[in-house]
Amino acid sequence: MNLKYKTALLKLSGEALKGDNEIYDKDSLETVAKQIVKLAQEGVRLGIVIGGGNIWRGNLGSNINMPQINADYMGMLATVMNGLALESTIKQLGYDKVSVYSSLPIKTVTEDYNFKTARTKMSEGYIAIFVGGTGFAYFTTDTNATIRAIEIDADVVLMAKNGVAGVYDKDPKTNPDAKLYTHLTHEELAQKQLRVMDLTAATLARDANLKIEVFDMQGEDNIIKVMHGELVSTIIE
Repeated sequence: MNLKYKTALLKLSGEALKGDNEIYDKDSLETVAKQIVKLAQEGVRLGIVIGGGNIWRGNLGSNINMPQINADYMGMLATVMNGLALESTIKQLGYDKVSVYSSLPIKTVTEDYNFKTARTKMSEGYIAIFVGGTGFAYFTTDTNATIRAIEIDADVVLMAKNGVAGVYDKDPKTNPDAKLYTHLTHEELAQKQLRVMDLTAATLARDANLKIEVFDMQGEDNIIKVMHGELVSTIIE
């Protein structure tokens, strides 16, 4: 199938699921789910981490004087909701091999996270959706994605962006002359202070020699294309 990676951790933003709607959009969910199912059918061992920004953001907590710890846990719960929404959509497409693993114990609707179990299930063709963040406040879903990628022995973290082809020297949305980097080292990422992921996640990825590929998911089958090496992107290694 000419796949670039055998095992990948796909990091999605919560906004990827909402389209033009306030929280969820059926077409957006199905578009993402169909690509994930196609890759699983091609034999990719696939883990997914989704943010919660379509439901909850930390500034909402600060607006009502909520302590950051409480706001962070609400954000973790938002990722659980997104994981369940994606799981449901994948199953509606007829692919039943999907499991939702939560860092927060929610036994009714998720499985408790265990990296050994996740690895075994993924080797059997299961899509693993990791929710609940790291299970601790003060960490982002970028950090969760990096940790899970290391634990499942992923070849890469695929960082899906909305509307940008990869990492630029400045914001391409406000600077038409922005330059796209196609390749960067982890050291260059730090030296140039490029905001691809939070500092904790970037440090973990560097120390683990974990490859990161940043790409634009807004395009027909772009998640599939990046796995086949058919998409312009930024590779960090």
